[in-house]
Amino acid sequence: MKKNKKIEEMTDREWADAAAWLSGEKTSGDEAARILLHEDAEIMKKWNDLKNTTSDKIDVDKAWNKLNSRIEDEKPVTKIGRPSFIPAFIRIAAMVIIVAGLGWLLFEVVSPQKVTVASAMDEKNIEVLLADGSKVYLNRNSRLVYPATFGNNNRRVALRGEAYFDIAPDKSKPFIIDAGNARVRVVGTSFNVITNNGNNEVEVFVTTGTVMLTSNDGSQSLTLEPGYVGKLSELNTSSAINTNVNYLSWNTDMLSYNGERLGVVFADLKRSYNIDIVAADPSINDYRITTTFEFKDLPKDTIINIICTTFNLHSVMEGGTYSLLPGRK
Repeated sequence: MKKNKKIEEMTDREWADAAAWLSGEKTSGDEAARILLHEDAEIMKKWNDLKNTTSDKIDVDKAWNKLNSRIEDEKPVTKIGRPSFIPAFIRIAAMVIIVAGLGWLLFEVVSPQKVTVASAMDEKNIEVLLADGSKVYLNRNSRLVYPATFGNNNRRVALRGEAYFDIAPDKSKPFIIDAGNARVRVVGTSFNVITNNGNNEVEVFVTTGTVMLTSNDGSQSLTLEPGYVGKLSELNTSSAINTNVNYLSWNTDMLSYNGERLGVVFADLKRSYNIDIVAADPSINDYRITTTFEFKDLPKDTIINIICTTFNLHSVMEGGTYSLLPGRK
C-alpha cells in the first residue's frame, strides 16, 4: 500500500492547493487535501479551533509578517521520533487568515510575476489588457494587481478603487476579483466594480452576462443580471435596477441630462471628471438643465463656462474648487 505523504514534505504548490481547498476554492480530492485529512488529528483540531475564532478584525500585514517570519526563522534540525506539528500548524494558521476574508493575501502569496497598474487622481480610462484577452479600464486613483499569466484553475486579479471589466469567456476558468470586502466571480461578462462606494460597500453594476458578488467569509452573496446594481457590506446586501443613465460616464466620456438638478450634475462632474463645483447660493443647486456633455478633450473651464452662460452665473476658482455665484461679472 502506498505510504501517505507527510505535511512536512508538502511543496509550496501543494500548500497553495491546500489553502484553496480549505477556503472552498477547490472541492476535488487533491493530494494536498488528502495529506491534511490523513495527518495527525491534532493538527486538524488546531485548524478548527482557529477557524472558529476569525470573527474579529485581523491586521493582515501584521499577522502574515509574524507567521512568515516564524516560518523563515525555522532551522533544519535532526528529528528523533515523531516530528513536531508546529511548522504545519503555522502554515495552516496562515490559511486561516486567508479564509477569514483575505483572498487578496492568497493572491499576493500564490500568484507568480504579478503586475501592478495604478492610476493617478487626474487619470482615467487607463486600459489594461490581460493575458486571456480580457480588458480592464481603471478610473481615477485606482489600482489593479494581476498575474502576467493565469493559472490552470481560475483567473484572479485584485482591485482597489473603481474599474470597468470586459471579460473574455472561459467556462473552465472563472474570473475572480478580490475587491477588498467582497469577491466578484464571473465567467465572461462586462461590469463595473467599486471597491468602496463611500458607504463601506462593494458596488457592482452589470452591463452584460451574470456576476456573483460574495462576501469574503461566504455569509452573504448576490447574483446580478444585466442592468442591476448590487451592493454588499459587512451587514447586508441589496440589488436594484440601475436608473442612472450616467453611471458609467467616467468610462464613456459623456453626461446626458433631461431636466436634472444642477446639484446632481455637480456630483456627477466630481465623480466622473474630478471637477469640484460648489454653489455659493444653495438655490443654484435646484436649477434644472437639459443637455449632453461630451467630455473627450473638453477643458474643465469650458464646462464651467457652459453652465455659467446657461444660468447667468459666474465662477471663482478657490483652491481647485469652482464656486458658482449668481449674476455675470
